[in-house]
Amino acid sequence: MPKQKVGASTATAYNAPALEKGLDILELLSSVSQPMSLAEISQAVARSKSEIFRMLHVLERRGYLERPAGSDHYRLTNRLFRLGMERPPLKGLLDIAMPLMHQLSDDTQQSCHLVVPSEEFMVVIARIDPPADLGLVVRIGHRRPILSATSGLVLTAFQLESVRERWLTDYIKVLPTKEREGLRERVAGIASKGYAAISSLVVPGITDVSAPVMHQGVAVAAVTIPYMKRYGVEVSQKQATQMLLGVAKTITGRLG
Repeated sequence: MPKQKVGASTATAYNAPALEKGLDILELLSSVSQPMSLAEISQAVARSKSEIFRMLHVLERRGYLERPAGSDHYRLTNRLFRLGMERPPLKGLLDIAMPLMHQLSDDTQQSCHLVVPSEEFMVVIARIDPPADLGLVVRIGHRRPILSATSGLVLTAFQLESVRERWLTDYIKVLPTKEREGLRERVAGIASKGYAAISSLVVPGITDVSAPVMHQGVAVAAVTIPYMKRYGVEVSQKQATQMLLGVAKTITGRLG
């Protein structure tokens, strides 16, 4: 009888029930905005309370879950996010980008943040607060549908054509009808211009200026300034944009 070749189509399916319970809980809590009780989690993952009680205790003890003071409801901590940031590609990006972003914030008197794509979302992985008293700050870990954010459109514009088309086809479904109109033309315009400057749909008076960080011909991240025009700040949006483009280009060069 011939031996089974390594990599053949038949594969052994292994089960790890305890691990699957834990992953079910983590994936559930990552998808909701409010803490959940034991009973709610039990119902959502279709497992008995006795099955998941010990799992919740272990995840809380290891720092993946927490309960707000005076509450018996569970929510995710930032531990998983911090672990993800320790991956070599992201850690290398942060090591390069952070000093340059600090200088950009000082030079422009504005806050700035760094985003990366994560499936159909864009996720903020770093931010620099503005040196002045006023400015828009986006929390680390914040995510939005990739096609509904300026930085997400920049990430989309600078992908391989096949990837860009897949994102535009698959991820457009979550957008309101009004935001779908002219989306491809907007993305094409960003690709032609080299950056985006779009009035925020979330905060009136803010213009999101975003530029791609490139690696091997595609955008792996985007640096964004939520530009706020303020009295006493002499750096114009046009000047801030040129500074931003310079920083994005430098990060790109150092990623090599």
